[in-house]
Amino acid sequence: MRCGQALSRCAAPEAARDAPDRLPAMPLLGKVLRRFRAGEHRSPLAGPEYAGAGTIAVTSPAFTDGGAIPQKHAGKGVGDNLSPALQWTGVPADARQLVLIMDDLDVPMPKPLMHTIAVIEPDVAGLGEGELKPGTTGVRLIKAFGDTYVGPRPIPGHGPHHYRFLLFALDQAIPHVADHGTLLAAMAGHVVARGGLTGTYER
Repeated sequence: MRCGQALSRCAAPEAARDAPDRLPAMPLLGKVLRRFRAGEHRSPLAGPEYAGAGTIAVTSPAFTDGGAIPQKHAGKGVGDNLSPALQWTGVPADARQLVLIMDDLDVPMPKPLMHTIAVIEPDVAGLGEGELKPGTTGVRLIKAFGDTYVGPRPIPGHGPHHYRFLLFALDQAIPHVADHGTLLAAMAGHVVARGGLTGTYER
Protein backbone atom coordinates (compact mmCIF):
# COMPACT_ATOMS: atom_id res chain seq x y z
CA MET A 1 0.00 0.00 0.00
CA ARG A 2 1.32 3.40 -0.94
CA CYS A 3 0.25 6.34 1.16
CA GLY A 4 -0.08 8.52 -1.90
CA GLN A 5 -2.67 6.11 -3.29
CA ALA A 6 -4.46 5.46 -0.02
CA LEU A 7 -4.24 8.77 1.79
CA SER A 8 -7.43 8.28 3.74
CA ARG A 9 -6.16 5.02 5.23
CA CYS A 10 -2.75 6.40 6.13
CA ALA A 11 -4.02 9.72 7.44
CA ALA A 12 -6.73 8.22 9.61
CA PRO A 13 -4.46 7.44 12.58
CA GLU A 14 -3.11 10.99 12.50
CA ALA A 15 -6.56 12.56 12.36
CA ALA A 16 -7.72 10.43 15.25
CA ARG A 17 -4.76 11.14 17.51
CA ASP A 18 -6.75 13.35 19.88
CA ALA A 19 -8.86 10.34 20.94
CA PRO A 20 -7.49 8.03 23.68
CA ASP A 21 -5.66 4.97 22.38
CA ARG A 22 -8.23 2.34 23.30
CA LEU A 23 -7.46 0.05 20.40
CA PRO A 24 -4.85 -2.62 21.17
CA ALA A 25 -4.14 -2.88 17.43
CA MET A 26 -2.59 0.64 17.31
CA PRO A 27 1.03 -0.52 17.90
CA LEU A 28 0.57 -3.18 15.22
CA LEU A 29 -0.76 -0.56 12.81
CA GLY A 30 2.25 1.62 13.56
CA LYS A 31 4.60 -1.23 12.70
CA VAL A 32 2.74 -1.93 9.46
CA LEU A 33 3.07 1.73 8.45
CA ARG A 34 6.61 2.11 9.76
CA ARG A 35 8.29 2.35 6.36
CA PHE A 36 5.81 4.98 5.16
CA ARG A 37 7.11 8.44 6.08
CA ALA A 38 6.58 11.82 4.47
CA GLY A 39 10.19 13.04 4.60
CA GLU A 40 11.71 16.49 4.58
CA HIS A 41 12.00 16.51 0.79
CA ARG A 42 8.19 16.45 0.46
CA SER A 43 7.65 19.51 2.61
CA PRO A 44 6.52 22.67 0.79
CA LEU A 45 9.09 24.46 2.96
CA ALA A 46 11.88 22.66 1.07
CA GLY A 47 11.22 24.86 -1.97
CA PRO A 48 13.64 27.66 -2.93
CA GLU A 49 10.98 30.28 -2.29
CA TYR A 50 11.36 29.56 1.46
CA ALA A 51 15.17 29.58 1.54
CA GLY A 52 16.69 32.68 3.13
CA ALA A 53 20.22 33.98 2.72
CA GLY A 54 20.72 34.34 6.46
CA THR A 55 20.81 31.73 9.21
CA ILE A 56 18.91 31.92 12.50
CA ALA A 57 20.02 29.83 15.49
CA VAL A 58 17.07 28.25 17.34
CA THR A 59 17.63 26.58 20.72
CA SER A 60 15.65 25.24 23.66
CA PRO A 61 16.57 24.44 27.27
CA ALA A 62 14.26 21.41 26.99
CA PHE A 63 16.22 19.44 24.37
CA THR A 64 19.19 19.71 22.05
CA ASP A 65 19.02 19.58 18.27
CA GLY A 66 18.29 15.97 17.33
CA GLY A 67 17.52 15.06 20.94
CA ALA A 68 14.38 13.62 22.51
CA ILE A 69 11.52 15.96 23.35
CA PRO A 70 10.44 15.57 27.00
CA GLN A 71 7.07 13.91 27.58
CA LYS A 72 5.48 17.02 29.10
CA HIS A 73 5.73 18.66 25.68
CA ALA A 74 3.89 15.77 23.97
CA GLY A 75 0.28 16.10 22.86
CA LYS A 76 -2.92 15.60 24.80
CA GLY A 77 -3.39 12.15 26.27
CA VAL A 78 0.36 11.46 26.04
CA GLY A 79 1.92 14.48 27.74
CA ASP A 80 0.86 17.88 29.05
CA ASN A 81 0.70 19.51 25.60
CA LEU A 82 2.96 22.26 26.96
CA SER A 83 5.05 24.03 24.34
CA PRO A 84 8.80 24.03 25.00
CA ALA A 85 10.70 27.23 25.65
CA LEU A 86 12.46 28.48 22.51
CA GLN A 87 15.09 31.14 21.94
CA TRP A 88 16.61 32.45 18.73
CA THR A 89 19.43 34.68 17.58
CA GLY A 90 20.55 35.95 14.18
CA VAL A 91 17.29 37.58 13.06
CA PRO A 92 18.20 40.33 10.54
CA ALA A 93 17.70 43.83 11.89
CA ASP A 94 15.42 44.75 8.99
CA ALA A 95 13.10 41.75 9.39
CA ARG A 96 9.45 42.78 9.35
CA GLN A 97 7.91 39.54 10.59
CA LEU A 98 8.78 36.14 12.04
CA VAL A 99 6.93 32.89 11.37
CA LEU A 100 7.37 29.79 13.52
CA ILE A 101 6.24 26.45 12.10
CA MET A 102 6.31 23.12 13.92
CA ASP A 103 5.92 20.08 11.68
CA ASP A 104 6.23 16.28 11.82
CA LEU A 105 8.46 14.85 9.10
CA ASP A 106 7.57 11.21 9.71
CA VAL A 107 3.80 11.00 9.43
CA PRO A 108 2.67 8.25 6.99
CA MET A 109 1.24 10.84 4.61
CA PRO A 110 2.31 12.37 1.28
CA LYS A 111 3.85 15.40 3.02
CA PRO A 112 4.87 16.43 6.55
CA LEU A 113 2.09 17.46 8.92
CA MET A 114 2.15 21.04 10.17
CA HIS A 115 1.19 20.95 13.84
CA THR A 116 1.51 24.57 14.92
CA ILE A 117 2.05 27.87 13.11
CA ALA A 118 2.61 31.25 14.74
CA VAL A 119 3.18 34.70 13.27
CA ILE A 120 5.50 36.55 15.64
CA GLU A 121 6.57 40.17 15.93
CA PRO A 122 10.21 40.69 14.85
CA ASP A 123 11.35 42.12 18.20
CA VAL A 124 10.41 38.92 20.05
CA ALA A 125 13.59 36.93 20.80
CA GLY A 126 12.01 33.81 22.22
CA LEU A 127 9.04 32.16 23.89
CA GLY A 128 8.85 30.80 27.41
CA GLU A 129 7.52 27.36 28.22
CA GLY A 130 3.81 27.18 27.46
CA GLU A 131 3.73 30.51 25.59
CA LEU A 132 3.07 29.11 22.12
CA LYS A 133 -0.66 29.72 22.45
CA PRO A 134 -3.30 32.37 21.75
CA GLY A 135 -3.08 35.39 24.01
CA THR A 136 0.71 35.57 24.22
CA THR A 137 1.93 39.10 23.48
CA GLY A 138 3.44 39.43 20.00
CA VAL A 139 2.20 36.00 18.89
CA ARG A 140 -0.64 35.25 16.47
CA LEU A 141 -1.60 31.61 15.88
CA ILE A 142 -2.62 30.41 12.41
CA LYS A 143 -4.83 27.34 12.04
CA ALA A 144 -2.84 24.25 11.06
CA PHE A 145 -3.41 20.87 12.73
CA GLY A 146 -4.88 23.01 15.50
CA ASP A 147 -5.16 26.70 16.38
CA THR A 148 -2.80 26.43 19.36
CA TYR A 149 0.25 24.37 20.25
CA VAL A 150 -0.26 20.71 19.29
CA GLY A 151 2.49 18.57 20.77
CA PRO A 152 3.95 15.31 19.45
CA ARG A 153 1.65 12.30 19.41
CA PRO A 154 2.93 9.86 16.80
CA ILE A 155 1.26 6.54 16.08
CA PRO A 156 2.37 3.93 18.65
CA GLY A 157 4.87 1.49 17.17
CA HIS A 158 5.71 3.74 14.20
CA GLY A 159 9.20 4.53 15.47
CA PRO A 160 10.81 7.91 16.17
CA HIS A 161 9.20 10.97 14.62
CA HIS A 162 11.21 14.10 13.90
CA TYR A 163 9.55 17.37 14.86
CA ARG A 164 10.99 20.60 13.48
CA PHE A 165 10.60 24.04 15.02
CA LEU A 166 11.38 26.24 12.01
CA LEU A 167 11.73 30.01 12.29
CA PHE A 168 11.51 32.27 9.23
CA ALA A 169 12.37 35.98 9.10
CA LEU A 170 10.48 37.86 6.40
CA ASP A 171 11.01 41.17 4.63
CA GLN A 172 7.32 42.03 4.83
CA ALA A 173 4.59 41.88 7.43
CA ILE A 174 2.03 39.09 7.25
CA PRO A 175 -1.61 40.26 7.24
CA HIS A 176 -4.30 38.35 9.06
CA VAL A 177 -4.73 35.10 7.14
CA ALA A 178 -7.21 32.29 7.64
CA ASP A 179 -5.07 29.19 7.23
CA HIS A 180 -1.62 27.80 6.58
CA GLY A 181 -2.08 27.67 2.80
CA THR A 182 -2.69 31.40 2.62
CA LEU A 183 0.21 32.02 4.96
CA LEU A 184 2.65 29.99 2.88
CA ALA A 185 1.61 31.91 -0.22
CA ALA A 186 2.28 35.20 1.60
CA MET A 187 5.70 33.96 2.77
CA ALA A 188 6.92 32.70 -0.61
CA GLY A 189 9.83 34.75 -1.92
CA HIS A 190 10.03 36.94 1.19
CA VAL A 191 12.24 34.83 3.47
CA VAL A 192 15.49 36.62 4.32
CA ALA A 193 16.72 34.18 6.98
CA ARG A 194 15.65 30.89 8.51
CA GLY A 195 16.74 28.37 11.11
CA GLY A 196 15.41 25.40 12.99
CA LEU A 197 15.57 23.03 15.90
CA THR A 198 14.62 19.35 15.54
CA GLY A 199 13.49 17.07 18.33
CA THR A 200 12.33 13.46 18.31
CA TYR A 201 9.46 11.66 19.99
CA GLU A 202 8.47 7.99 19.92
CA ARG A 203 5.64 5.92 21.39
